[in-house]
Amino acid sequence: MTIAVSAEHLAGWQCRACYACFLPGFESIVKLLASARICALTLLAAFSLPATAEGLPSTIARVKPGVVGVGTVQQTRRPPVKLLATGFVVAAGNHVVTNAHVIPDVIASDAKEILAVITGEEHGKAYRAEVVKLDKVHDLALLRFAGPRLTAFRLGDSESVREGELYAFTGFPIGMVLGMRPVTHRGIVSAITPIAIPQISPQRLDANMIKRLRAPYDVFQLDATAYPGNSGSPLYVPDTGEVIGVINKVFVKESKEAVLEKPSGITYAIPVQYVKELLREAGIAP
Repeated sequence: MTIAVSAEHLAGWQCRACYACFLPGFESIVKLLASARICALTLLAAFSLPATAEGLPSTIARVKPGVVGVGTVQQTRRPPVKLLATGFVVAAGNHVVTNAHVIPDVIASDAKEILAVITGEEHGKAYRAEVVKLDKVHDLALLRFAGPRLTAFRLGDSESVREGELYAFTGFPIGMVLGMRPVTHRGIVSAITPIAIPQISPQRLDANMIKRLRAPYDVFQLDATAYPGNSGSPLYVPDTGEVIGVINKVFVKESKEAVLEKPSGITYAIPVQYVKELLREAGIAP
């Protein structure tokens, strides 16, 4: 706030002798108002900045070591590594969560092909992995890998998520095309929506749709674009890195967008509460 003070205003404040008795007090008032104006502008600037402007870079640096690739390795194949999706480390550091639909139905073990967790950026390493438990209803898979413990993500509270809140996800879009360097995107939760909705026409129903209509649950719809390699990426709070969902690019679209000739670019995420249930069923503390 700015106050204009004229000579006429001062004349009303003068004593019979001069301005001497008024000026010291007036200068103090001016300084106080100037200080208050600066504080107000500072507060306005602070509230205008995104809450995650400074927190996200630090969070990315902290969580990246816990973002891994999930794929298969066969030394006689060229290239030997086939990246299928993204995963993230949980629990004590030797377990990984990803999407169930990315796990191959058959591994060519006779040709020495293995399921693997791939870590690192410039000098990536692949560690043999095995499936501990699958949750095909929520399209989640829990893997265990043989290798050094990695940085594990903390699991947050997906039930407290609200539409309009900003979140980030880190993973490997488009598989190996961009190399083994995790990429981060961010966007808001644009809707919390059922995984499947009743169809107007019976002809639009298929086996997957019927199955999900019998046991519906909510998923997060995001306004950020994810790519096929992002399946299994952790969706997390930008300031803390706590996971609130798992990015899903295929499974959800089979229900939500079954009637579309060309699937949209909308990204979905499975709430992390189902990851916690999967861990408990496997006898692992979330």
